[in-house]
Amino acid sequence: MFNVLECVVTEHDLRLVLIAALICILGNVCLFIILGRSTLCVDIRRRHWLVVGAIAEGVGVWATHFVAMLAYRGAMPITFDIGLTVCSVALAIGFFWLAFRTLGAEPTPQRAAAAAAWATVGVAAMHFTGMASIVAPARVTYDAVPILASFLLSGLLFWGAFLTFARAAGWRRVALPAALAVFAIVILHFTAMSATTLVPDPTRGFPAGAESGIANAWLVPAIVLANLALLALALTGSLIDRLLTDAHGLADATLEALAIVNDGHIVEVNHRMTTLLGVSSGALVGSKAGDWFVNLDGSAFEAPAGYSVEARLRSATDDDHILEIATQTIEYRGRSSQVLAIRDLSDRKRAQRAIEHLASHDALTDLSNRAYFAAALDNAIAKDQPFALLALDLDRFKAVNDIFGHGAGDDILRRIADLLRTTVRGDDIVARVGGDEFLIIQTGLSDPDDARRLASRILETAAIEMDVKRDPMAVGISIGVSLFPQDASDAETLQRNADTALYRAKNNGGGTAAFFDQEMDEVARERRALEHDLRHAVARDELYLVFQPLVATAFGQVIGYEALLRWTHPERGEIVPDEFIPVAEEIGAIVPIGEWVLRQACTVAATWPDTISIAVNVSTVQFQVPNLAAVVREILRETGLDPRRLELEITETAFLRNRQSALKALHEIRAMGVRIAMDDFGTGYSSLSNLKAFPFDKIKIDKSFVTSIHDDEAARSIVRAIVGLGRSFNMPIVAEGVETEEQRRMLLDEGCPQAQGYFFGYPAENPFEAAPPREARSDG
Repeated sequence: MFNVLECVVTEHDLRLVLIAALICILGNVCLFIILGRSTLCVDIRRRHWLVVGAIAEGVGVWATHFVAMLAYRGAMPITFDIGLTVCSVALAIGFFWLAFRTLGAEPTPQRAAAAAAWATVGVAAMHFTGMASIVAPARVTYDAVPILASFLLSGLLFWGAFLTFARAAGWRRVALPAALAVFAIVILHFTAMSATTLVPDPTRGFPAGAESGIANAWLVPAIVLANLALLALALTGSLIDRLLTDAHGLADATLEALAIVNDGHIVEVNHRMTTLLGVSSGALVGSKAGDWFVNLDGSAFEAPAGYSVEARLRSATDDDHILEIATQTIEYRGRSSQVLAIRDLSDRKRAQRAIEHLASHDALTDLSNRAYFAAALDNAIAKDQPFALLALDLDRFKAVNDIFGHGAGDDILRRIADLLRTTVRGDDIVARVGGDEFLIIQTGLSDPDDARRLASRILETAAIEMDVKRDPMAVGISIGVSLFPQDASDAETLQRNADTALYRAKNNGGGTAAFFDQEMDEVARERRALEHDLRHAVARDELYLVFQPLVATAFGQVIGYEALLRWTHPERGEIVPDEFIPVAEEIGAIVPIGEWVLRQACTVAATWPDTISIAVNVSTVQFQVPNLAAVVREILRETGLDPRRLELEITETAFLRNRQSALKALHEIRAMGVRIAMDDFGTGYSSLSNLKAFPFDKIKIDKSFVTSIHDDEAARSIVRAIVGLGRSFNMPIVAEGVETEEQRRMLLDEGCPQAQGYFFGYPAENPFEAAPPREARSDG
């Protein structure tokens, strides 16, 4: 009997022992490189690399064991059973695979301990199965105590190796765990060998050829070369896999679909390409690009050379599904190839089309907007073919918008837009160019009757769709028409003429159509001239005030005056207020004019007796200016007029556009001590609710009721009701437009305490100051 460890020290080929040690070191370095690679892969690829690592480590441990065994040069010849030898390497691979699976992608101390146990069992199973494969004239016996100690020590070293691998970084993540694993394998192997004894047994006999050593001579180089080749392949595979995986990952991470084309056929694609086309990569490889793409005009697709083109999928049904395809020449697999980079432009094209649509269309109605219409009008003129330009404006829209709110107004505009779309022809252009203003270009005009028929069709459809009897929010349509080239040959004049015709249609009562003629042009020119002169009337000192007395009905005593605005035009002479004040309100000039009137009236009234009040009319437009109260306060401060002597007269329309803003301004003004009177009472929309909403100081009965009070019982009843209403609210009532003694007496009988009109006196410039009369002024 002799000790095997003594044989290793004294009777082994040290060169083979060093080779065994080198195999063990290289095998473990290779193992942890592969394990590191596996942690960077997706789960399915990680499992593949665990198998490769198990094979590399299992074969490495097996090779270490058998090369060390083959290094023996003792007196007792040995050889190995091929079946058990194969079984030993299979056991090592299997247990190491279990160890790596247990370790997982994110090792914990518990997982590392379990993996270390499997690895220790794998090394031991391989070792003792390999020992069992020895064929020699001897029996193998073991000392259990050292072997169990080697198990425990090997397990601790493997546990340390796996923990170090999980927590270290850089080169330490490979070198340190590989060193610990080498010690684990060596300690278990040589401790077990030291506890192994070969007891000679002549009955077992010598293997054939053992004496010459030929039976085992080929195993050492074969095992070493095979193992080194395996390790080299594993390491090379890890490196190549990383490069290829990174390359594929980079290709799949791009926003473009990529295809590599060689000799006109696709040889490689990325994942985005398969997603774009909805087929597998196998279906793409070997096909031509023209099998999947066509040019935008439907012609056959040819890959561009060094530039990009737009194309679409051959199977696409959506016209917006547009692709950008660019090419680049590269070397692929040693051959010059083309890379097709394909970007899906569908979303960009849709967004671009949406932006272009928004830029040229009205957001509310989806009709063409002013900019698009202007370009279309210029284009129609450039074609030099007859067409009609229709200008449309909605009747009663402002009232509907003020009463029912902007939401209802928007609904009306959308309904009108739909009505116009269904009324015109496909080639005609409809645009919304303002709040309730629409324009239509009617092309293909053979004679003016075509435009007349279109206008009639619009009005008839509107009368059906917008029936005031059924719908309180219904509006009417007025239409003005100008013709090209009869009425004008340029866009500006043509549109101005259509507006002029529209103005005539609205003046005729609305709900009608009017065609432009030369007479209209003269009227329009006069209107524009009036607007121009009115804007400069204050600066040119053409405006002045007259004051109409307000009296007590019973005795005719003057208790105050109302300031009335007059305009002396340098060329036209006196222009009546009913003519220029509506124009001033339309163009916004009433705001500076109204401020001038208030300042002048307060300046004059400040020179009167303290018992005489002054009334000034405030336009509805002035309430749209947020600083009205501040203007009143400043004028009172400048002129020194007692606020209690000032009375501002407003109409009910002041509440329609912005009720809350108007009420706020009135409360601020009344808080100064200024009195507020309701003018033209009974002709508005919601008089009773307005009286409830604001504590007016006075109510003025509209002169239309006073004029007919002597022969119209209904008018007298209305006056009686208003007087009673004022008495209920404790408000004085003023009757306007009193021109006869009979009207004064009847108002007195009905209990109306105050009145004004020509019966009591005509307006004068300053009733308390004698002034030379202005030339060409009337007393009206």
